[in-house]
Amino acid sequence: MSKHLGVYSDWIQHAAAPAARAAGLPTAEEVRAAVRQMVASAGEPEGPADLQVERHWTADGLVGEEISYSVGFGPRTRAWLLKPADADGPLPGVLALHGHDGFKYFGKEKIADTDQPPSDVVSALRDQLYQGRAFANDLAARGYVVLVPDVFCWGSRRFPLAEMPQQVRQGADGTNTATHEAYNVAAGHHEHLVEKYCTLLGTTMGAVVAREDLIALRYLRGREDTTDRTASVGLSGGGCRSALLRATSSELTAAVVVGMMGTYDSLLDRNVVTHTWMLMPRMLPDRIDWPDVAACQAPAPLLVQYDRDDELFPLPGAEAAHDRISAHYAAAGSSSYTGQFFDGPHKFDGAMQAAAFAWLDQVMRG
Repeated sequence: MSKHLGVYSDWIQHAAAPAARAAGLPTAEEVRAAVRQMVASAGEPEGPADLQVERHWTADGLVGEEISYSVGFGPRTRAWLLKPADADGPLPGVLALHGHDGFKYFGKEKIADTDQPPSDVVSALRDQLYQGRAFANDLAARGYVVLVPDVFCWGSRRFPLAEMPQQVRQGADGTNTATHEAYNVAAGHHEHLVEKYCTLLGTTMGAVVAREDLIALRYLRGREDTTDRTASVGLSGGGCRSALLRATSSELTAAVVVGMMGTYDSLLDRNVVTHTWMLMPRMLPDRIDWPDVAACQAPAPLLVQYDRDDELFPLPGAEAAHDRISAHYAAAGSSSYTGQFFDGPHKFDGAMQAAAFAWLDQVMRG
């Protein structure tokens, strides 16, 4: 008897997708075409419109810009750009991608700092997931131009609580800084409604998010202070975004996916209830699994970091994903995939950051 399916436990054996995924690896070309078709359902990523620089600052050896732009609909996207204050020429670019975290009130603030200290709730989240670090700032200090954008449903792109249906708000009221927890609870329920609207509009949440990250990548690559080498990095939902960006852009030099990799079969009756719709995009053929998405640009450099005690991605599924990604890279005759396993729960802690940044340095500058 399955934990969540109960009397429907035999549904898994009856369904077609698990058998299709077990039948063998799809080709990289098949995966790329399927993912790109899915993302195209959200519209062409033509680049940011009406871009404005809102302010500048200097702090801790970095210069920063806050920019805003339109992706074509909804609230304007706010993003922070960070680079060394003493930079005297173009530098490699990195898209630092915030996670889901069950925390949609903020986006970029969770992984980056300006000249103002983070709020107490952001500091608490960083302590839990990032060992207290604003990793985007640490990357910039290593000699990168780092762009940290909000994305659809988070931060500046979030849905106002007052505009959510009453049955979604579930008693939460107000949108000021005292209501972060209430907002995040409501936003968790609201994500299901967002995916329903995506279905009616012919797309999926993962596609909308990926389109916005492609727009951010286009902006970062088009700046005069960046080279033609760009990478992406993110934890959890940010890792999901990094993998989707890797699959949809041949212009991305390298991708780092942290705490976000397993097989679909390993999630069945274990962690489906805890995961975002971004992880389960429609429009992909049954035989395509998430490791296939991450690996479909082989031999492009890819780093995946796994947490052995990750409550969201069980170790057997992580190990199976590692083997499946490795098989894709072997088929491409490439050794440019690195899988790293770390002890501990779902996180991107100091040791993992150090290993990821060292890998990026080697790939981006080697």
